[in-house]
Amino acid sequence: MILDSIFLFLDSIFLEEGGMFGFLGGGHGALGSDDPIVKGLILTAFCVTGFGILLNLFNAAVRKKMVDQTKLKRIMKETRAWQKERMAAMRSKDQAKINELSKKSSYMNKMSMEMMQMNMRPMMITFVPLILIFYLVLPVLFSHIVALSPVSLNVIPGEFFQLTCTAEQAADTENICTKENALYLWAWYFLSSIAFSGIIMKLTKTSMDLS
Repeated sequence: MILDSIFLFLDSIFLEEGGMFGFLGGGHGALGSDDPIVKGLILTAFCVTGFGILLNLFNAAVRKKMVDQTKLKRIMKETRAWQKERMAAMRSKDQAKINELSKKSSYMNKMSMEMMQMNMRPMMITFVPLILIFYLVLPVLFSHIVALSPVSLNVIPGEFFQLTCTAEQAADTENICTKENALYLWAWYFLSSIAFSGIIMKLTKTSMDLS
């Protein structure tokens, strides 16, 4: 009963037309303003990228403060080594080794749960500011379309997760798309954040990479 209520709530917020993720389809409810404060594609593109970098720095700072990186990497290294060893034993059908490794299953599950909790803790702090900026600040400052792509970036089939405008949308005078392959505000922010997140995590030593 409780799970049904949760799924119903998520469906109404995220999936229905005009819901929280209604901007992903690039329709009339797409993220952005018809009369933005920041004007011009080049300036807008740089400013949105700046927001992405600043929020990544904020996330990294919170993560560095709240998460013991040494302990986290030790747990990650230990659990990955155990998983790798267990998979190798299963491929070789070494039952004695499988039995030996299975004795550590409960301990490894405990370590995995602790690792997940350590990763989730910073998100409890960063999620609210991120959502507030994403929904209250960016749409006022910037237009619906902030950059142009030389090719279509709509690699996922369907209309739910469109990064760039299609030719049909650009031809529709009532659509926010002005040109084919124009990038939506949320798409440019999404791509900018991903592009710089790895660099920022390495510089701040909050990367999940064990190498």
